[in-house]
Amino acid sequence: MTELEKCMESLIVIFHRYAVQDGDGKTLSKKELKKLIEEELPTFMKTQKNPKTVDCIMKDLDLNKDDKLDFEEFLPLVVGLSMACEKCYTLHEKKGKK
Repeated sequence: MTELEKCMESLIVIFHRYAVQDGDGKTLSKKELKKLIEEELPTFMKTQKNPKTVDCIMKDLDLNKDDKLDFEEFLPLVVGLSMACEKCYTLHEKKGKK
């Protein structure tokens, strides 16, 4: 597999590793989402000042309002954070070239 294919596989595997914890395996409950974010995105969580960060994320991502996130609803979180990180990367690269 290519590096990008491995990254895609990792996203899928990590999502399902947490989704299966309540026996469902196809969706993340708020509890599972919280655990995933705390364990897989600890730096992001440390920078959050709002104690209700996970509640806000869940509300924003849960498009069908079933209090669960399927993989399609979960992906915008990863994409959004990746885009923010890429902006930081670009700024860092510009500073390094000056």
